[in-house]
Amino acid sequence: QVQLVESGGGLVQPGGSLRLSCKASGIELNLYEMGWYRQFPGKQRELVAHMVRFGGKYYVDSVKGRFTISRDNAKNTVDLQMNSLKSEDTAVYYCNKRSGALFSWGQGTHVTVSS
Repeated sequence: QVQLVESGGGLVQPGGSLRLSCKASGIELNLYEMGWYRQFPGKQRELVAHMVRFGGKYYVDSVKGRFTISRDNAKNTVDLQMNSLKSEDTAVYYCNKRSGALFSWGQGTHVTVSS
């Protein structure tokens, strides 16, 4: 059974950084095009960053230049380095496949950007 566990969220001041991590069990993440999503209160999840199997990385404009998605095959994780955080980045962050039949969603990790 596939399980995704996100971690690394927290409270950070504007301009600060956080590194999120998505740990998988039951699958090898490097076999899939994985992404990071976020969900604002009352809104649907949106894909903010994803990476394809052979290295290409893609970002929505609002995070481009500030967020970096990466993969650690040894740890079986997909990470999201978030720099220069803004209040509008406040959301719950999840990882999952970029498209197709998604895995069951994890609990997500809360990111709050506030002074």
